[in-house]
Amino acid sequence: MDRIEKLKEFLKASPTDSFLQHALALEYIKLGNDEEARRLFEELLNREPGYVGSYYHLAKLLERNDHTDEAITVYERGMEEAKKAGDNHAFGELRGAYEELTF
Repeated sequence: MDRIEKLKEFLKASPTDSFLQHALALEYIKLGNDEEARRLFEELLNREPGYVGSYYHLAKLLERNDHTDEAITVYERGMEEAKKAGDNHAFGELRGAYEELTF
């Protein structure tokens, strides 16, 4: 069984496990299935906005697909959530990517 199938099996047992959903989205990115990855990241962040690691990957995905305005919005939301969580490392990564895109 490949990684995607294993993650899907785990998600059947724990459908709201953000770690599993994030991992599955990353696997879809590796396969070039940005649509499914985007859907998973957006679903995850709507359910759990404090899962800051997903903002960076979703915004990068949007950048790659020429959705610059949406990527900027995702970076901004991610920075807000990282600040709330006191996650300075994630905030710095998000800010760096945001500044690279906007300046």
